[in-house]
Amino acid sequence: MVMTTAFIMFAVLIVTLLLGFPIAISIGVSSILAILPSLVFDNTLVTGAQRIFSGISNFTLIAIPFFILAGNIMNQGGIAKKLVAFAQSLTGRIPGSLMQTNILANMMFGAISGSATAACAAMGGILLPMEEEEGYDKRLGATANIASAPTGLLIPPSNSLIVYSLVSGGTSVAALFMAGYIPGILWGVGCMALTLYLCKTKGMKGSNNFKLKVVLVTFIDALPSLALIIIVIGGIIEGIFTPTEGSIVAVVYTLLLSMLFYRTINFKQLVNIFAESAKMTGIIVFLIGVSTIMSWVMAFTGVPQAISDLILGLTSNKYLILLLMNLLLLFIGTFMDVTPAILIFTPIFLPIVKSFGMSPVQFGIIIVFNLCIGNITPPVGNTLFVGVKVGKLKIEDVMSQLIKYYGVIILVLMLVTYIPAISMYLPQLGGFVK
Repeated sequence: MVMTTAFIMFAVLIVTLLLGFPIAISIGVSSILAILPSLVFDNTLVTGAQRIFSGISNFTLIAIPFFILAGNIMNQGGIAKKLVAFAQSLTGRIPGSLMQTNILANMMFGAISGSATAACAAMGGILLPMEEEEGYDKRLGATANIASAPTGLLIPPSNSLIVYSLVSGGTSVAALFMAGYIPGILWGVGCMALTLYLCKTKGMKGSNNFKLKVVLVTFIDALPSLALIIIVIGGIIEGIFTPTEGSIVAVVYTLLLSMLFYRTINFKQLVNIFAESAKMTGIIVFLIGVSTIMSWVMAFTGVPQAISDLILGLTSNKYLILLLMNLLLLFIGTFMDVTPAILIFTPIFLPIVKSFGMSPVQFGIIIVFNLCIGNITPPVGNTLFVGVKVGKLKIEDVMSQLIKYYGVIILVLMLVTYIPAISMYLPQLGGFVK
């Protein structure tokens, strides 16, 4: 029964995705068809409906629509240019300074907006024309923008980590947020190091001298935007409010900042922002709901245990198991978005890593890190497509340089996988995990 269920589920899922079905519909259809050999049709439909509602009836999920709304407000609130100015004041003397600015700004804006695609579009839209004017290699500039855009999905607040918390059985969101900082920063620093090397080999120099006065002025101008992270994450870590309450604080803060302080959003724009946020929320919440059907089907028929036994039957060496998981997740990320992949594969892989003592917090960072790489890989990497569009290029124009960035990013992934302290140090320091 287990093999039959697994075969039907994944075969139907792959076929429907290839036919162009929405991912949520593909998950729902494949799950229902997979359980039919074990349950009668009526019971399957009733139980499936119950699972959808139970899956979305979770207090923690309320944080997602509010973080989406806060991100959309920040995206259209004039935040990007202020962050770019601050980042540029820090990187002025470094060879390829505008590209370094792009990477640093992606790290800051991605964390604030919670979207790799938004960071890639906003920062690329500002900096790539500036780079072209100064004679930068157009392809290299676009590549640096694409490669660094997903860092904000690891640096909190991160909706992907909230989804993982839910599907992993309630792993502390605060611990996951703390765990994401160092891996996300290492991703960005790795991109900056490679960019420095590539720019030096091309004989490029910095754009301007480092001036403390300029740094202070741009920092003060950008501080209200950066303060969002401090307020929200600091409040969650200190126990002042829950992640859900923190998401509401983020919305209130971004509204005040954009409408009263910067005055970059009016009420007409706000209506469109609310509508777009509601649309994005509906897609994500429905996806989470139908994914709980798949989780129930797999648990009912014993698919996770069967896969676990299969992997553990191949080898008992935890290092080889982790390598195999990384390879599978990297492959999965090339054709599946972050949220559905987390929902589907966390129940399969988490019991395996728990069997040899890995913390669910560390594994949460590993799975999100892997799937974030899928944002910038063909054939369905949304951030990759946005990046080449903003740079007015084709995918083949950037791939030769992007492969080098893949190497650096995967090296950081291996460090995060095999050195627990990279992700666990801050949560342990804060007392969120032992």
